[in-house]
Amino acid sequence: MTVLQLGPYPPPHGGVQTNIVAIREHLRRHGMRAPVINLTRHRAKEADDVYYPESAAEVIKLLWSLPADIIHVHIGGLLTGRLLVLCLLCTMLPGKRVVLTFHSGGYPSWQRGRRGRMFSFRNFVLRRLDAIIAVNAEIAQLFRSVGVSPSRISVRSPYSPVAVSENDQVPESLRTFCDSHQPLLTTVGLLEPEYDLFLQVKTFAGIRREYPAAGLVIIGSGSLESELRRVISDDPAGGDILLCGDVPHQATVKVISRSDAFLRTTWYDGDSISVREALQLGVPVIATDNGMRPAGVHLIPPTNAEALSTAVRSVFQAATARTTAPSASGVSDLDDLLDLYRSLLPAGRQVTRESARTIS
Repeated sequence: MTVLQLGPYPPPHGGVQTNIVAIREHLRRHGMRAPVINLTRHRAKEADDVYYPESAAEVIKLLWSLPADIIHVHIGGLLTGRLLVLCLLCTMLPGKRVVLTFHSGGYPSWQRGRRGRMFSFRNFVLRRLDAIIAVNAEIAQLFRSVGVSPSRISVRSPYSPVAVSENDQVPESLRTFCDSHQPLLTTVGLLEPEYDLFLQVKTFAGIRREYPAAGLVIIGSGSLESELRRVISDDPAGGDILLCGDVPHQATVKVISRSDAFLRTTWYDGDSISVREALQLGVPVIATDNGMRPAGVHLIPPTNAEALSTAVRSVFQAATARTTAPSASGVSDLDDLLDLYRSLLPAGRQVTRESARTIS
């Protein structure tokens, strides 16, 4: 079985990218081919079955030329017209089954998510897909409400448990910063308005006065990088804030594991993979309440500096010798996804879990 994934491929190492890589690695461990077509503006040399088309025409050419039993499309953000056309095109390719994972947890609450008649183009395309994976129950209900058969919808978290190894390498400047700051705050996300990073910078100055050795690590890239660097350089506590850009996923996980608190301040958000990773690693999480955070998160209202400051101080004051939460392998979740793929194929083309393990 060959599974062709379409979506954002790292860098940057966001939640959707992490899920695509986890699926790809699991497929390849089982001896299956797992090509990826990157759908972002990021460009790299095509290698190891990862492709970086520069136009819609090149995407179409790859879809026709690459062998695939399953096409798995990953979408975060909005269901734009261009992405819907792409999904429709995939459903028209002969002999291929199409799976969509929709990663935008907040989409049903946005006006564009709620809008749309039963017979709109968006809903027509969604009903043509062979399977839809929703990252929360609210999205699943939205798909059911537009006529997608419940039998084609499943709710699955895109999160796969992580592990920290002594061999994981952290960039030297980042490692030095972490070594010299205690307590340590970390945030991971795009440098975009909806992540409300200016709130964290504004709040950190007050925290730094009470905890003179504290540090804040901001991991990620985006359109606000230049403005954030300017604001940080003008801030009295800016010397203890590290804006370090994109960092490989394993190194990011290692930095999170060393942190005293993980911050997730957003205007809107879905089921954040980085939040679940921090919780699994036993790191306290302070996050904006979006109505779907996992148990154990310290919830704060959106855009509330006072609540953020209070939560950080509370976490620091309650800090004791942390123990890492028990870690599941995450293999069963990925195996369940393989079973979903297999269930979509004609009987003669299916590969059982047992035979796949024999191949690998």
